[in-house]
Amino acid sequence: MAARVFASRVSRSLTSSSHLLSRGSKSHLGRIAAYQYSTAAAFEEPIKPAVNVEHTKLFINGEFVDAASGKTFPTLDPRTGEVIAHIAEGDAEDINRAVAAARKAFDEGPWPKMNAYERSKILLRLADLIEKHNDQIATLETWDTGKPYEQAAKIEVPMVVRLLRYYAGWADKIHGMTIPADGPYHVQTLHEPIGVAGQIIPWNFPLLMFSWKIGPALACGNTVVLKTAEQTPLSAFYVAHLLQEAGLPEGVLNIISGFGPTAGASLCSHMDVDKLAFTGSTDTGKAILTLAAKSNLKPVTLELGGKSPFIVCEDADIDTAVEQAHFALFFNQGQCCCAGSRTYVHEKVYDEFLEKAKARALKRTVGDPFKSGTEQGPQIDSKQFDKIMNYIRCGINSGATLETGGERLGERGYYIKPTVFSNVKDDMLIAQDEIFGPVQSILKFKDLDDVIRRANNSRYGLAAGVFTQNIDTANTLTRALRVGTVWVNCFDTFDATIPFGGYKMSGHGREKGEYSLKNYLQVKAVVTPLKNPAWL
Repeated sequence: MAARVFASRVSRSLTSSSHLLSRGSKSHLGRIAAYQYSTAAAFEEPIKPAVNVEHTKLFINGEFVDAASGKTFPTLDPRTGEVIAHIAEGDAEDINRAVAAARKAFDEGPWPKMNAYERSKILLRLADLIEKHNDQIATLETWDTGKPYEQAAKIEVPMVVRLLRYYAGWADKIHGMTIPADGPYHVQTLHEPIGVAGQIIPWNFPLLMFSWKIGPALACGNTVVLKTAEQTPLSAFYVAHLLQEAGLPEGVLNIISGFGPTAGASLCSHMDVDKLAFTGSTDTGKAILTLAAKSNLKPVTLELGGKSPFIVCEDADIDTAVEQAHFALFFNQGQCCCAGSRTYVHEKVYDEFLEKAKARALKRTVGDPFKSGTEQGPQIDSKQFDKIMNYIRCGINSGATLETGGERLGERGYYIKPTVFSNVKDDMLIAQDEIFGPVQSILKFKDLDDVIRRANNSRYGLAAGVFTQNIDTANTLTRALRVGTVWVNCFDTFDATIPFGGYKMSGHGREKGEYSLKNYLQVKAVVTPLKNPAWL
């Protein structure tokens, strides 16, 4: 169910949950529609979220505490650039405190020694509490990230709940094997929790990535120190206040807000952290690998960047392919690691596809993410906004044809008009780099050999989309593309059970599904001699 919901057209499938929202003083401007590069973002008074930010401190050993330095930093509203709240700024000393709490909880506390079924029940209670607080959490997520409220409330928070319940189900099903050996020996393997896991999550899907990280780690009996993205700490801290009610013992899950060069680097290089998991940029992933190697050689799971090809074959249903390509790129303001950001279209249907893709972009609803029906909100912050605008200028200067968009929308906040480029060449930066924004690049290909070669000619290998009505074509492409996920006649179909991760510089290891449990377990072989065995 979650997979089908996530891959649906977000703006068409969701209904408003407006009881948590109230308009500002200029609500009469709400009659201005956010449609066809609407100026709603520029002229409407932002909708005021009806939720209070109450949790802004670090969560260490079951308590909310100030940073050791006493420092705070602002988290900003992407709609306006204004301060939402001031958040405790964790650094090395706070990481030390959090790791010490996690280490004590693992070595001396009840969590890894607890009956696995009891751990399962605690994770189920946490999932129930998140479900109960769905609207409050979704409101904070939208306020902090700029993503549409309907997306957060109807898709992302329910997926968090689903994933925690999935891993709760795994907690008492983790076991080793009995292995026959050559000789009179009893041989068994034990699957043991790895210890203290350090986890760092990104800003584009804060709570969803929170659940991807903590779900398997806790189900396996580990303890966790998790660092939020500095741009989006609010939802994780809200969930932290539910942990005690869920029954999670002190020190099992510790949450730190702070910056990469201080808190992040300290976590990655800490000698008492046994494992790292990171989702974010490839460059940061490289730095994390270096810190892990230079400290205690801790294992690292990385889910990194992507430049996913979206391949439209000549026999594809063009209308469906246009809509899915639009969704694949523009979903979440284009701020998605697996975004279909290289749209390869067969030369025989290229012109038709291009005209329809342009028309769809022009109809995209851009505006306040709290407004019902909004498909696209602002980018996360000024840094990301400027990066995207620089890539758009680069695309124009390199000779690509700007079909639509390419400009800021409004005077306040970080809104960008949905942008479509045609006549894009593989050597252009907009076809090579991860833009992480609402910029669709449409390229032309001749045949399967041509598109396979070009699609694989990337340093990334996270995902791909294939649109064709020919099963042989689909089979050829799914096996030839060097990526971790291939979606055939669909895109962004996620589920708690489906593994996700990349080839090449898109990362190491897999998130979600049974595969992710391996990231948080050690395998121990135990060999015992048998005296006068009845059988071997």
